[in-house]
Amino acid sequence: MDNRDELQIIERIRQGETNQFSYLLNRYSNVIYSLIARIIPSKEDAEELTQDTFLKAFRKLDTFKGDCSFSTWLFRIAYNTAVSATRKSKIVFPLIDETMLARVADEEADAVFEEENEELLRKLEIALEKLNLEERALITLYYTEDKPVAEIAAIMELTADNVKIKLFRIRKKLYVLINKQQAQ
Repeated sequence: MDNRDELQIIERIRQGETNQFSYLLNRYSNVIYSLIARIIPSKEDAEELTQDTFLKAFRKLDTFKGDCSFSTWLFRIAYNTAVSATRKSKIVFPLIDETMLARVADEEADAVFEEENEELLRKLEIALEKLNLEERALITLYYTEDKPVAEIAAIMELTADNVKIKLFRIRKKLYVLINKQQAQ
């Protein structure tokens, strides 16, 4: 189903066929949960925030103008819902010295991600947990959900260049976090 079909479903929902919302729920619930679960450490909280996201989307469906895809609009609601929840819980993320990141050569950061093995994946999962919520969202949207940079920029209300720079820095940060694990 393409964007045009979704717009027709949205229009039907707006006109009172609220049962059509189940299509959108079924289509997007797993990817929305995946994004929120990467940001929020508790699975139960992620499930609740996923429900909150869809409730907000349903209530605000009349504000969807179609200037972006429905999925972009929905991901933006999910991201903002997760951000709001983390602000309330005061989650603290470890800081990494900026000079340490600057010393990591681009080739070094890229090389660590080229080889795939179970040990690296385990270390990567641990390192991902140490990223702040924006960083986790960026990584999830780009690598897990395969969203293009322009769409990520729209979801997170950043410029495309800012998304690229942040992704570049996050890769270096993950490199540092993985290497800290190896040193321990």
